[in-house]
Amino acid sequence: MPTAATIVGVAVFVAAGNWQRGRMDEKARLRAALDTASAAAPVPLPADISDWASWRFRPVAVSGVFDAARQILIDNKVHAGTVGYEVVTPLTLRDGRTVLVDRGFVPGGPTRATLPDVPPARGDVTVRGRINVPPAGYVEFDRKAPPTVVWQHLDPARFAAATGVDVLPIVVEATAPTGGDAALVRDWPAPDTGIEKHWIYMLQWYAFAALAVVLWVWFWLRPLLVKR
Repeated sequence: MPTAATIVGVAVFVAAGNWQRGRMDEKARLRAALDTASAAAPVPLPADISDWASWRFRPVAVSGVFDAARQILIDNKVHAGTVGYEVVTPLTLRDGRTVLVDRGFVPGGPTRATLPDVPPARGDVTVRGRINVPPAGYVEFDRKAPPTVVWQHLDPARFAAATGVDVLPIVVEATAPTGGDAALVRDWPAPDTGIEKHWIYMLQWYAFAALAVVLWVWFWLRPLLVKR
């Protein structure tokens, strides 16, 4: 029984370690792809894209007119220890499409009743930024559109349903000012792919497998050595 339990345990531990190693390698390839995408030259926003995930973090330059009336603030954002909002404004492109632009972070007011005043530039503008895909999974007690301009999460589909504006399922995170937004901070972090976490878990599982073998050898040979 101890031998059978050891064999099963080692097999399980090694399989778990191999799975973590596979995830680590997969995320390493993802990080390399994201680094390559981030280093590319800015391009216009592509048309007829079904898989926006493959365009994540690609630099783009988009031109159009901001829809200031439908601007929203994403709540509970923190930058350098300061709590505030991310300012998201729809941009109507020259080809008729509309995309949400995260113009950057702005600190909150002295109270939550005082919202920051950061209107977008008027007229035709060109936004330089990077493509990101907002997460679809988030927790809220009520999925209805907020009654104010303050939203808890950035959800393009929910924004479209609330406003009647058919926006693309992405957000352009501005990396350069577009006029009138000097107070905004555009410091977008690199994605945390968790490579180090998978490396640690892989070592742990392999260590468990090695420990199981060492314990089996110890308890199997120890009686023999004692008899001698």
